Amino acid sequence: MPRVPPSHFALTLLTLTLSGCGNDNDAVRVTVIGDSASPFESGTRLSLSGQLVRAATAEGLVGFDDQGRVIPALADRWIITDDGLSYIFRLRGGTWRDGSPITGETVKTALNQNLTSLRGTSLALALSDIADIRSMAGRVVEIRLTRPSPDFLQLLAQPELGLFHQAKGAGPFALKRSGQNALLTPIPPEKRGLPSPDDSDQTTRKINLTAVSGKLATAQFSNAKVDLVLGGTFADYPRISRLALGKNKPRLDPVTGLFGLSLTHTNGLLSNPTARQAIAMAIDREAIASALSAPTYISTTRLLPPGIADDSGQVDERWTGKSMAERQQSASAIIARWITAKHHNANLTLALPTGPGADLLYNRLKTDLGQISITLTRVSDNAPADLRLIDTVARYARSAWFLHQLDCTANRGPCTASADRLAARANLAETPKKSTDLAAQAEALHLQNNVYIPLGTPIRWSLVGTKINTFTVNRWGQHPLPTLATTRK
Repeated sequence: MPRVPPSHFALTLLTLTLSGCGNDNDAVRVTVIGDSASPFESGTRLSLSGQLVRAATAEGLVGFDDQGRVIPALADRWIITDDGLSYIFRLRGGTWRDGSPITGETVKTALNQNLTSLRGTSLALALSDIADIRSMAGRVVEIRLTRPSPDFLQLLAQPELGLFHQAKGAGPFALKRSGQNALLTPIPPEKRGLPSPDDSDQTTRKINLTAVSGKLATAQFSNAKVDLVLGGTFADYPRISRLALGKNKPRLDPVTGLFGLSLTHTNGLLSNPTARQAIAMAIDREAIASALSAPTYISTTRLLPPGIADDSGQVDERWTGKSMAERQQSASAIIARWITAKHHNANLTLALPTGPGADLLYNRLKTDLGQISITLTRVSDNAPADLRLIDTVARYARSAWFLHQLDCTANRGPCTASADRLAARANLAETPKKSTDLAAQAEALHLQNNVYIPLGTPIRWSLVGTKINTFTVNRWGQHPLPTLATTRK
C-alpha cells in the first residue's frame, strides 16, 4: 500500500516557525565550532554551520526534526508506489521569496539545478538512482527511480537538497550578515504566501549564529555568552571536562561514519601496499579510545561499522588473533625491510586540526608508528601532508554511504577502482543478498589496499544551555535551527 506521512508534523513545524519572531534581546545565541566564514558558504561542500544555515533558509521537499526524523517541508505529504520506484509529493501552498507561487514546475527546476551542482560529490552518487523528475498538475512533483532506494527520503532531507528559486530559498528564516555573525530571522507568514497561524503557546526566536574555534566556543558557553554550542568533535572533546557546566552536561550524539587516516598520495613509503598494511596494523585503536574517553566512540579496523542495516557479516575485524605487541613486531619487520631496501628513513607527515583531542590522537599515533621505525610529524590541518584525518558523519547507515566516500569520482586522493566497480554492481544487484555480498567484497578490497585506514567512529557533542528546551541527541547529529529556536510563551 502507498505510505502517507503523518500530517501533524507539518502543522507543528508551521506553527513553530511562524507563530512569532520574538525580539533581539531574546535571540538564541548559537556558536558552531568551525571557520568564521562557514555560515555564509554557498555551493555543495558545506561545513556544519553552512548546512545549518542552508537548512534554515532554504527548505527542501522534506527536512529533519529534532530527533533526526524526516518530516514535511515544501511537500506537506507524499506517497510511495508499491514498487518503490515512484515518490509523488504534494507541495504545500505558499510562495518563493520573490512572491511567485511554489509550483511543481519551479520545484522540478530547482531539484534539477541541485542535482547538477552536486556532480562529483559522494551525495551525487547516493542520488544516482533518480531517473526522472516530473512536474504534474499544479503543486505535484513526481520523482522516479531506477531501483528502490530505502534511504531516499533521508537523502532528500539533507541540507544540500534545500531548494532555491531566483537564488533564494523559501525560508523559514531569512539570513543577514553582520560582520562574522549570521542573523537569522523568522519570515512572517504573509511574506511566504501562507495564512497566519492560530494562537499558539510556542514562538520562534531570532538566531544569532557565529562559527569560532572550539577553545573560544567552550569559553563562551562557560561564561554564559552563548546559549548553544554545536559541532563539537574529538578535537575539542577533552575541553569540556575542564568546564564547570553544572546541570548543562555535554550531549553526545550516537553517530556513525568515518574516522580514520586518508592517504593523499601513494609515493615513497606509501607506494608499498605491504608498508601501508604495516601502518594500519601497528595502530593501537583501543589506546586511542582510552585516550579520547568518549562513551560514544567505538574502535574499528573496518570500513563499515558493525551493526549497520546491510552488513553481511562476511568481513571481520582485522588482526583479532594477534596481540598488539605481535602486530607491531610484524609491522616493524616490514618497515625495516623497506628502510634497508631504499636506504632511506621512514618519515610521514599528518595533517590534524588543533585541540587537545587532536593532541592526544597525534601522540598515540606517533608512539605507535615510532614502534615500527616510522617518524610521524604533525602539520596544520590545511598544510600539505602525507596523511589526513577523515572525520565525517554518515548521512544514512548503509554500506553504500561508506563505499561512496572512498569512490574515485568523489575522492580527491588515492582510491581503489576495483572496489568502486564492485560497489556499483552492488547498487544494481537483483537481490538484497547479492547486493550485500558485493558490498562485502568491495569493503574487503578497500581494506586490502589501505589507502584509508579506519580508526573508529566520529565523536559529536553539543553544549546546551537552559534557554534551549528542544534539543534531542540522535544518530544523525541533526539539530535544525528552527526547532532549537522555539520556546513556550
